[in-house]
Amino acid sequence: MYEKVKQFKGPLVFPDQQFTIIAGPCAVEDEEKLVELALFLKSHGITHLRAGAYKPRTSPYTFQGLEAKGLAILQRVKARTGIKIVTEIMDVNQIQTYVDNIDIIQVGARNMQNFALLKELGKIQKPILLKRGFGSTIEEWLYACEYLMNEGNDQIILCERGIKTFEPMTRNTLDISSVPIVKGITNLNVFVDPSHSSGRSDIVRPLARAAVAVGADGLMIEVHHNPALSLSDKDETIDFNEFVTLLKEVRTLATVMGKQIK
Repeated sequence: MYEKVKQFKGPLVFPDQQFTIIAGPCAVEDEEKLVELALFLKSHGITHLRAGAYKPRTSPYTFQGLEAKGLAILQRVKARTGIKIVTEIMDVNQIQTYVDNIDIIQVGARNMQNFALLKELGKIQKPILLKRGFGSTIEEWLYACEYLMNEGNDQIILCERGIKTFEPMTRNTLDISSVPIVKGITNLNVFVDPSHSSGRSDIVRPLARAAVAVGADGLMIEVHHNPALSLSDKDETIDFNEFVTLLKEVRTLATVMGKQIK
């Protein structure tokens, strides 16, 4: 059970004493605004921008992303600002394009058990951010990780993003206990996404603080210059001012936990 996960000794994608924040809008929307956001993040020491070019959505009538055009925008934003890019992959046929242009490839919650995709991603040497499926147990999440490792790729970041429960007050329920449980099994990087897990911008900051306190290695945060105008997930997205406050709080807690924030 979890043979590769248990035996993994590094090197990690991010150093053990580093606390990393990956931030940005849910989706790629406008190039100039994304450049503005990237420069804002860099000015606060953030090195990785998240934004979806392809967006798997529950409803076929909601914004699905700019797709290939969005990927091209991400490439230009990286060239113009020097920020590193994290974005979600949807299809095996996209792998080479992502290898050539993306710094960290995200496997979203809906694709956590897309085993054909996981096997092919396991054959490349590129960091993979593997989100927990919203209907998946910790065991299933770790087995998905094993699919990647069995093919030779151990550059993996595990990301807790909440699970479906009977509670209607949040989009999902953040399973904060999964962080110490998974870190007790493997020393892989474990991140938390307080934006997708809650679906509520008003509790992103307290959940982020909880993630630091419980021992997470990083966060994924949805940030937009004007959340009300965001084309997707606006209810869970915070603005620049809220992000700066979050960063100050997280930096203080990370220091207490013996980590340096990036």
